[in-house]
Amino acid sequence: MTAHLPTCSCCGDTLSDGSRVDIGFNLPDAALRAPEATRHQLGVRALMRVDGVGCFVRCLLPVSLTQATELVMGMWLEVDDATLRRAQDLWEDPRYADLSFQGKIANRIQPWGDELVGAEVTARVGDAEELPYVVTGHGPAAARLLAETWERDHVLSRFPNPLPVDVRTSLGDGWSVVRTAGLGASFADGTDHFTGPDRSVAVNLMEDDVPGRAPEDFLAALMAGAPDKLPAQRRTEPVPGGLRYAFWLTPEDNGRPRHEFYGFTVVTGSAAGAFCTYEDPAGLAWAQETWRSLNHDLRTAP
Repeated sequence: MTAHLPTCSCCGDTLSDGSRVDIGFNLPDAALRAPEATRHQLGVRALMRVDGVGCFVRCLLPVSLTQATELVMGMWLEVDDATLRRAQDLWEDPRYADLSFQGKIANRIQPWGDELVGAEVTARVGDAEELPYVVTGHGPAAARLLAETWERDHVLSRFPNPLPVDVRTSLGDGWSVVRTAGLGASFADGTDHFTGPDRSVAVNLMEDDVPGRAPEDFLAALMAGAPDKLPAQRRTEPVPGGLRYAFWLTPEDNGRPRHEFYGFTVVTGSAAGAFCTYEDPAGLAWAQETWRSLNHDLRTAP
């Protein structure tokens, strides 16, 4: 399903190698709440002093994920004033290669959240062409973060940024779907949204209010009033414990060219629906793959 690869949020380069995923935090969390006039960059974007808040250095935090993937986060460490001044003195100097310092993690990073904020770590320059890397955690949470390998989709699905890899994303109640590479994620009014420049997906969960109703009958109720498309524009397929159904159409309007795809997967008691839009007719294959990725796992259902 991989398509429309995004660019690195740190440097802007195109990300095409799924073995490394780069994600960036533009500011320390505390700076987000501070007036812009109080934020001062010290010559380079990676060094910042925020009046009344503190001093910060941007670093790279590497995390090992399953599926032979490395997540590298451009994040901020809070440091004391002396460390910030020393980093400023060395940043454009050959001695930068020897820079090492301690600081506290200054971003709330999901899925670890508050467990990591304020954790003390050591950062060290490993490559003179890159930001310093966090190399050591001095508390149990930070040490565990660096030492363990984490489940890739569980971690990456927490980031709304467009990613260079497909990521299976939990929808709740045992349901999940694959978010295609290059699509950003958001959640509003009970709907998961995955969007890109020329395509989008909105995914909803539906609960059957008739106890014990067969999936086929639940689907018929959901489809009441839906367009009766030609056989070539609809499809029904069996799935364990239920079925899935989809139809697609091209609205006759004078606006931006677009195609619509409506896909449902239904099991006893619940269903998930994916509404896909895309500009290129070839996007139908992508929409069908998204629909077929809707999955219900009884082991994770409440």
